[in-house]
Amino acid sequence: MVRYKALRFVVMPRLIAFLLFLAPCAAAAETIEGKVIRIASGDTLTILDARKREHTVRLAEIDAPEMKQAFGAQSRQSLSALCLNKAAQIEWREKDGNGRYLGQVICAGVNANAEQVRRGFAWVSPHFTKPGSPLYEIEAYARFREIGLWADARSVPPWEWRAQKASR
Repeated sequence: MVRYKALRFVVMPRLIAFLLFLAPCAAAAETIEGKVIRIASGDTLTILDARKREHTVRLAEIDAPEMKQAFGAQSRQSLSALCLNKAAQIEWREKDGNGRYLGQVICAGVNANAEQVRRGFAWVSPHFTKPGSPLYEIEAYARFREIGLWADARSVPPWEWRAQKASR
């Protein structure tokens, strides 16, 4: 009962605030709609639009474990369960250095960015997320509950893992 109350009175209002936070952002962003046809990792997917054009999309504000990293395969599997072969809407503002659209991804009505963090299969990226973002609260909840990658006290954020790999 206590867990339910915590979910109802702490997590849900913050999740609603997060979704409301996204609403004004969506107005200034451009939208791509289509079907998710491929999942590359826990934070990257490809959609096919109505004109049969493919768009590679990087989920904004989060960073999932690399495929060769612990929890990389599970993170990819989680995003696949959320989005693969489902209708998706991408609200994006820019492309990254690799030409991928950076955006908020809604698959079958679920915000995949927030859900990957909630499931413990992605970190909130401190480099690309504004302070005070509701994503930090979602991550704190997953961390507290030791969900997903938070079950391993030694999990390494992907940006640190990539830096270690580059220095070798």
